[in-house]
Amino acid sequence: MPLKSFVLAAAAAAAALSTLLAAPAAFAQAKEQFFPLLVYRTGPYAPNGTPWANGKQDYIKMINARDGGINGVKISYEECETGYATDKGVECYERLKGRGASMIDPQATGITFALTEKAPGDKIPLLTLGYGRSEAADGLAFKWNFPLMGSYWTASDILIQHLAKKEGGFDKLKGKKIALVYHDSPFGKEPIPLLQQRSAMHGFDLQLIPVTAPGVEQKAAWLQVRQSRPDFVLLWGWGVMNSTALKEAQATGYPRDKMYGVWWAGAEPDVKDVGDGAKGYNALNLNTSGQSPKVIQDILKFVHDKGQGTGPRDEVGSVLYTRGVIIQALGIEAVRRAQERFGKGKVMTGEQVRWGLENLSLDQKRLDALGFSGVLRPLSTSCADHQGSTWARVHTWDGSKWSFSSDWYEADGQILKPMVKAAADKYVAEKKLTRRTPEDCQS
Repeated sequence: MPLKSFVLAAAAAAAALSTLLAAPAAFAQAKEQFFPLLVYRTGPYAPNGTPWANGKQDYIKMINARDGGINGVKISYEECETGYATDKGVECYERLKGRGASMIDPQATGITFALTEKAPGDKIPLLTLGYGRSEAADGLAFKWNFPLMGSYWTASDILIQHLAKKEGGFDKLKGKKIALVYHDSPFGKEPIPLLQQRSAMHGFDLQLIPVTAPGVEQKAAWLQVRQSRPDFVLLWGWGVMNSTALKEAQATGYPRDKMYGVWWAGAEPDVKDVGDGAKGYNALNLNTSGQSPKVIQDILKFVHDKGQGTGPRDEVGSVLYTRGVIIQALGIEAVRRAQERFGKGKVMTGEQVRWGLENLSLDQKRLDALGFSGVLRPLSTSCADHQGSTWARVHTWDGSKWSFSSDWYEADGQILKPMVKAAADKYVAEKKLTRRTPEDCQS
């Protein structure tokens, strides 16, 4: 054989062998349920984004170690750093979706707005627990968005309910001043329509005070607070903005017990550096915290005790860590639910997981079985309801720890449902989409 022919033949054989050897790896990868994890472990939002991301990753590790995956299907994942920036979030999405992504948790409202345009074409559902587009609770209009457990409209509605209760009734809010100090972004602007609606209903004066992202400079905002002297301040912050706001409130003498944060402004990173200066500060919470729940104990046993924890052990069970665990658990339960219909032991596609998200039924018995007893309330979704639950509580910082200071509140559906329907109809009309009917959901 001439040398040239021999070289070509050897190259062809090597290529064939390479393909053959690669085939099992590719097959193995295809047998795994892949979760893209958009994160921000750097920048001004990292103190909050990191424990959230760690909780999600540790829950995946625990399910693989304890259960062998989801009905025998191992879970794989890959993180992509967004820095909380919308453009980087879209880049991460585009890079990871081709790996078999069957669900995306954008981990930012701005990224959610951008991906809402892409999800229908890519057939990848967006799980946006406690954030994202409020009108996406309407599953007939938003087939691919799932703002599970609440939106910024439900959050702001519950805060107004709480203030009314403290004051002795909604009629006692008339003439009061309520200031919204908010992150000047899609996230911070989301509660405004609901607050304007409640303001018109109850006669309180709503003051809107934006803070330029990321929120490290707030002196102008708190000068407005000092001048207007509102009866209450609602804080719609994230990352470094929250601790900065509390420090500015302390510096200007605004009472922290008159401040109420959204559930993204009520975790350990928001108050630990302020300490006693944040004493009395209140915020919403969707979940409990601490290391006593069985699911947290299992994470410690199967992950951290084996030296495989994503972050520090003492962070496990913190407010945002636990929320990350819940988000990942709901995603995995959506896959499990989809398998019941489309085949146990199989990797689920985005369309199949979307069906699973739309047919979640996590009653107390199921939550107990998953180890989430006392951690969150039961949740049940449907074709029309992509939220599944609209309950939250208030907890208060005592200078060293968070303690619940209210019972559960449910957002007022009589106010929210017409708002959601109107906003969803507007979106459908603007985008020239077709609203689903209940009959469409049967297929």
